[in-house]
Amino acid sequence: MTKTQETAVETQSMKRDFYKLFINGEQVEASDGGRTKVVNPATGEVIAEVAKATKEDAQRAVEAARAAFDNGKWKRTPTGRRARVLNKIAAIMRSRFNELVELEVLNTGKSIGAAQGQINQAIEDFEFYAGAIVGHRGSVNNVPGQFHNYTEKEPVGVCAQIIPWNYPLMMAAWKVAPAIAAGCSVIIKPASLTPLTAIILGEICHEAGVPEGVVNIVPGSGSEIGNFLVEHELVNKVAFTGSTPIGKDIMARASSTLKRVTLELGGKSPNLVFEDADIDAAVDGSIYGIFNNTGQSCEARSRLYIHESVYDEFMEKFIEKTNRIVLADPMSPETHVGSLIDQSQLDTVKYYVQSAIDEGAEILAGGKQLHPEGFENGFWYAPTIIGNVTQDMKVVREEIFGPVVVVSKFSDEKEAIKLANDTEFGLGSAIWSKDGARCTRVANQIEAGIVMVNCPFSAFPGTPFGGYKQSGFGRELAIETLDLYSETKSIMSYYGARPLNPFGL
Repeated sequence: MTKTQETAVETQSMKRDFYKLFINGEQVEASDGGRTKVVNPATGEVIAEVAKATKEDAQRAVEAARAAFDNGKWKRTPTGRRARVLNKIAAIMRSRFNELVELEVLNTGKSIGAAQGQINQAIEDFEFYAGAIVGHRGSVNNVPGQFHNYTEKEPVGVCAQIIPWNYPLMMAAWKVAPAIAAGCSVIIKPASLTPLTAIILGEICHEAGVPEGVVNIVPGSGSEIGNFLVEHELVNKVAFTGSTPIGKDIMARASSTLKRVTLELGGKSPNLVFEDADIDAAVDGSIYGIFNNTGQSCEARSRLYIHESVYDEFMEKFIEKTNRIVLADPMSPETHVGSLIDQSQLDTVKYYVQSAIDEGAEILAGGKQLHPEGFENGFWYAPTIIGNVTQDMKVVREEIFGPVVVVSKFSDEKEAIKLANDTEFGLGSAIWSKDGARCTRVANQIEAGIVMVNCPFSAFPGTPFGGYKQSGFGRELAIETLDLYSETKSIMSYYGARPLNPFGL
């Protein structure tokens, strides 16, 4: 890239009327000129157009990534130098923090507070993997005398990474950072609803020194572009975050070429409040656990189980504080919760709430669409609490992906664990108790990849994130993630003085 091109990338505003694909280090239009409109969910207004990739464009991206991996220098770049590039990506992102936050809010309708935390974590992901890759190495193993065995870590190759709409930049960082740290090349397929910050991330990676073809961004149809990448014989690995049904389909499609696959899928996470919990802390943590990001989180604690002896006290405070949650201008620091992502998701939430009413449940708070002043055409729904539920109800069994929590009682520790595990999912879970021994016992018996003890936060860079059962497999955000983007090669040598003759010929 020339100095003039560098300057153009550095100075181009993030807020544009039209965003192009990013392939082989260049911003390009779709091969057929196709575009899609991107909407601000808080207002319902179109904020930009985005090039819509075709299979031809996806093929160009795969070929660029393949050439960069097979013939380029990135996978052979010393880890220390790759680490410096990752740190530079983080530095550029930090210098443009406010722009990234604003663009994320406009594209998702989430509150500015939520966006700030998520963009900050995206930055920290690159900083974390810049450090982690330096210590990512093989090992020397014990073998019989006169033999020597050691292992090396080699990048797995070209990776297709399919990003969801609920955390557009943070999820992209979760996948891009470990992949390029390990020396892989990537093709990002961002969600059609929220492609903007992913496109910007590709440009920032290039600006920071990632070579052409190593990072490519191709927004487009999941059924067309996503499936094309999953089935492509030149793609070595697929990483997907999204719904469990689509994850199953991706796994089946990837099997034809035996691709490496990691899946971070749905959840219906339990939240257990024991009789000896700090009630105020449990209330505040439970509110955040379900209503943060408007409930559009795979690990949202959407099943709330409360010990019968403290149920009334907890619920009085929980309902009162839920009713005080502010839904307003997403750019206002006073706003707690933003809009849902689109009309389809709004309709889904309405459907599940109505199904609960039809099955005999009781709406304790919320339960209705909202029209905040100035945002009447957006996709808003009140934080909702549903009581008088049974385990067989849809709202208890199925992932809603919205600001809806179901609540019920339990009588003892054994019942709490049984209720927590009564689900096909196993992503997140939470425990509220002052009894450390109980917390340990319960945590050890919960079938979930993440257990939060007296804490509303599920992950920081360096902590493994992933699920059990139908919540998927593989772990993101941690040192272990580097192994998911690496092959382990075992090298066995013999240094004895006498030649080996196993057959005795």
